[in-house]
Amino acid sequence: MAQELAVSNLKTHLEFLHDLVQQFKKSGYQLALVGGCVRDAILGRAINDLDLTTDAKPEYVKKLLNSWADNVWDIGADFGTIAGKKKDTQIEITTYRSDLYQEHSRKPEIAFSEKIEEDLIRRDFTINSMALELTVDGFKLIDPFGGVNDLAKKIIKTPTEPSISFNEDPLRTLRAARFAAQLGFNIENQTLQAITEFRERLKIVSAERIRDEFNKLILGEFPRNGLKILVETKLADQFIPEIPLLKLEIDEHHHHKDVYEHTLTVLEQAINLEKKLGEHDLVLRLAALFHDVGKPKTRQLLSGGGVAFHHHEVVGSKMTKARLKELRYDSQTIDLVSQLVFLHLRFHGYGSGEWSDSAVRRYVRDAGENLPRLHLLTRADCTTRNLKKAAQLSQNYDDLENRIEELQKTEELSRIRPELDGQQIMNLLNLKPSKAVGIAYDFLMEIRLDQGLLGEEEITKILLAWWKTNGENILAEVSKEK
Repeated sequence: MAQELAVSNLKTHLEFLHDLVQQFKKSGYQLALVGGCVRDAILGRAINDLDLTTDAKPEYVKKLLNSWADNVWDIGADFGTIAGKKKDTQIEITTYRSDLYQEHSRKPEIAFSEKIEEDLIRRDFTINSMALELTVDGFKLIDPFGGVNDLAKKIIKTPTEPSISFNEDPLRTLRAARFAAQLGFNIENQTLQAITEFRERLKIVSAERIRDEFNKLILGEFPRNGLKILVETKLADQFIPEIPLLKLEIDEHHHHKDVYEHTLTVLEQAINLEKKLGEHDLVLRLAALFHDVGKPKTRQLLSGGGVAFHHHEVVGSKMTKARLKELRYDSQTIDLVSQLVFLHLRFHGYGSGEWSDSAVRRYVRDAGENLPRLHLLTRADCTTRNLKKAAQLSQNYDDLENRIEELQKTEELSRIRPELDGQQIMNLLNLKPSKAVGIAYDFLMEIRLDQGLLGEEEITKILLAWWKTNGENILAEVSKEK
């Protein structure tokens, strides 16, 4: 049944590969689809990559691909992999391998094999250790480690002893959590115990590889599954220790939300809202995960009961920036996520609409391109069980969004800037490019935020009057700094 389902879901791909299969068979070699594409075909999921395996050595694979593909790359030949692209489809073909790992490295010594079973046992999990052998007139599912059965049971486990597998490649511990997040599967007990046992081996893995797996986990359909595994196995301690630290103790005298569970709920609620952005949004999901990481450091027990986390958004923003830098995120992602963490409490000063138009403009200016995400994060951060309070918060935020929309219509808030640009400032004040121009520009920005659009004539009068009073002192200070 599993073979028929896989063949059915791979039908278009199999037709595409038909001529290549014939060439391999005529040359006396086996060719099989392997790994994720077989797993996803059986599950009925979208198939994004075509990975194949063969008993042909890389030099023969390259010859056969050259006569079929439009382009061929051999940069992975040392690892047994040759890639080819035909039309819009790219494939990778890897020679059967039987690898040998050294204690302090996850990069194996490559050894080619003649048996597909030896290739499949080196893979991470049974659900990825299946192959669909392609023949000219049929197909054969190769499943020596019970991957089909584990798919049916929604279980993640290793094809060999988990201690051996994780010791060889500790990134597999994180991949297990990632697949749990993507597929909604559980991890088999022995495998779960081995993740805890070998968690510190993750230190030999590069930050970039950890980041990439973590991104896939966060962007999965069930990220709560993956995150709970990271925390429960203490794997999170190795690269995002801020998350397990959210498990603050709750005593009978100082009641407060379980920050860890609250965070997971906020993440799920943000995911439910992110369709408004059009796609899965890594920045929003990371911000939801990190938005309260400053709470453990700022926690204060109040006399008479209660707890406070003053300025946790400021502390949390700095902590978020530091952690994402360690994980080698790009600077844009770091800035956007840490900005959201910094701003996520700003709305709570809005009350029931007391903000002036100036405050609304500053909210929009400070959020910048992150404003759509800030809307969603703020709404997701409401996890109160008090239905009346939740409804009031939602109504207040509706009111804020409506005010932003109204101001946007008349003032182009998304492109908020002074009514005079730098060149106009220099012409009016007879200045050359200097810090003084920037000071004047900042003054006009404050006027813009406080009073809105005044018109060029009026703002020119304001600038000249301000400069008459302050210009001499500004020029003197700028001259001193030189």
